[in-house]
Amino acid sequence: MARYLGPRFKVARHLGVNVFNHPKALNRGAKPHRNLSEYGEQLLEKQKLKAYYGVLEKQFRRYVFDALNSKQKSEEFLIQNLERRLDNIVYRLGFASTLRQARQMVVHGHVLVNGSRIDIPSYKVKVGEVLTLREKSRKNEMFTENFICTENVYSYLEKDKNDFSGKLTKLPIKDEIPINLKFSKILEFYSKN
Repeated sequence: MARYLGPRFKVARHLGVNVFNHPKALNRGAKPHRNLSEYGEQLLEKQKLKAYYGVLEKQFRRYVFDALNSKQKSEEFLIQNLERRLDNIVYRLGFASTLRQARQMVVHGHVLVNGSRIDIPSYKVKVGEVLTLREKSRKNEMFTENFICTENVYSYLEKDKNDFSGKLTKLPIKDEIPINLKFSKILEFYSKN
């Protein structure tokens, strides 16, 4: 399982954004980015998006080239594919407090998709698929507390607190994603290669 294992807060400070959604990530202050070239801006935006979703370069490159070759609007296609990752949907529904925890929950089989165990974090959740916390995993207080305490703020997700389940109701659009990035810079960066 490929994932970044280095110092997270250092990365967040370098990028100047709390990409890991941790309250202490930017306590020591972010590094200011002065006089970045066009290439530098593109690279920084790419690094931010990769860090948000916990994806390494090889897999991220695949997502971007799929978006560039799609018949849909490239920015929307890229964000939909990243947002529909199973680990991300588990995180957005509130089963986990961080994306890292969501990824671990998926790998350990705590979440079922339409009643089936899927342990691949990059699995693309389809519209209408129901994610449920496994019966055995409901005994874990941390999982149940996370799910019950977090409110659903995403219009493309539906949450059922009684059944410990949630589902993707529609494809997300760029404006619904809580990430402030210049997606065009990322696509420009890869379209040169």
